[in-house]
Amino acid sequence: MIEKVCINVALLVIDMQNGFCSDNGSVNDIGLPAKRLQPAISPCVKLVAAARDAEVPIIFTRYGYRSDYRDGGLMVHELIPDLKNGKTLIANTWDTDILDELAPRETDFVVDKNRPSSFYGTSLDGILKNLAIENLVVCGVTTNCCVETTVRDASQRDYRTFVVRDAVAEYEDDRHEVALKSIDMLFGHVVESDSIIAEWTS
Repeated sequence: MIEKVCINVALLVIDMQNGFCSDNGSVNDIGLPAKRLQPAISPCVKLVAAARDAEVPIIFTRYGYRSDYRDGGLMVHELIPDLKNGKTLIANTWDTDILDELAPRETDFVVDKNRPSSFYGTSLDGILKNLAIENLVVCGVTTNCCVETTVRDASQRDYRTFVVRDAVAEYEDDRHEVALKSIDMLFGHVVESDSIIAEWTS
């Protein structure tokens, strides 16, 4: 099955942005530690480099809200009000910029979103269809929220997904592992970055 990552494939890099992954990010400031997500950075960097060398399309997502949070929905107004109270993830600020070490190039795609799913209310599905993509290699944060939600939505649209175990991260180990088990059982395939890179460089 791993050979599918060489056919009609794109790399989807989910929310690898300052707000989540930097020690100075706003989400870190409300008590969700960036250090728990930072182990995913290096594997994501390697995947992006390999994708570029293999001419695999790269799509980055950025999670951000209006400054008045009127687009935030239940997430900010009821479930995690600290996101609003702490002025986190305001769109078009440093907080929503992709990490410098993963900075998108002009040839890459950047999709902005304000919900965990990278498909909800975004151009992602249209981009994938225009590129004739059937297979998605997925990395980024967080495993249990935006990664799993996106993979579930991708599966409902019949995209074959490969979630890179060492290139996704979560704030709590148990949520990380439960999410990966759920994905691997019902919605996609869980793989290691070395196996993806080996296919792209062979």
